Amino acid sequence: MPPRRSYDQYCSAARALDSVGDRWTLLIVRELLAGPRRYTDLHADLPGVSTDVLASRLKDMERDGLATRRRLPPPGAAYVYELTRRGRELLPVLQALGAWGQAELGERGPTDAIRAHWFALPLLRALTGEGLVEVRLEEGRFHLFAGAEEGPVYGHGPAPGEPDALLVMDTGTCTAVARGELSLAEAVRAGRVGVSGEGALAKGLREA
Repeated sequence: MPPRRSYDQYCSAARALDSVGDRWTLLIVRELLAGPRRYTDLHADLPGVSTDVLASRLKDMERDGLATRRRLPPPGAAYVYELTRRGRELLPVLQALGAWGQAELGERGPTDAIRAHWFALPLLRALTGEGLVEVRLEEGRFHLFAGAEEGPVYGHGPAPGEPDALLVMDTGTCTAVARGELSLAEAVRAGRVGVSGEGALAKGLREA
């Protein structure tokens, strides 16, 4: 494997960018925050990345201790990639970038790809408290582990158990929350988000 390129600057920001500054790396981290993913799943949810670049970035992430590759036991018997503890520590970095980038979203362009789970990180920023949350949009369903300190912070599809809160909204409302134009509590009060569930998160949103 070729040596990692470096800025050769004795600065923590430069050292961090040595590891995650290449194009696609942080978006791969975004996808792996959902837990172990197969290469084919990553490629499907990163429209625009070439197979060569994706494979190269994953190798770089393994080398730098951000991700590992392992084989699932039968009957799956497929290889998956997952974040290490060091890789999961990039969550607040992505959250900060996402908050900073809210103003850059603007209107969705005709060539802009979209996946339902890309709204997971903005919604996690909008939630307070801890618990399992299921979100239903036109594009699909995903779930969030609000306040999770270990393991995945979100996942694809329905919640893996009874959620503490179920949020139902249209994509326009979710986009407004992601842009910072509307808080989740304001959207609930306006009737733009349906909230069900008996957990503290659901009750807090209904009472906000």
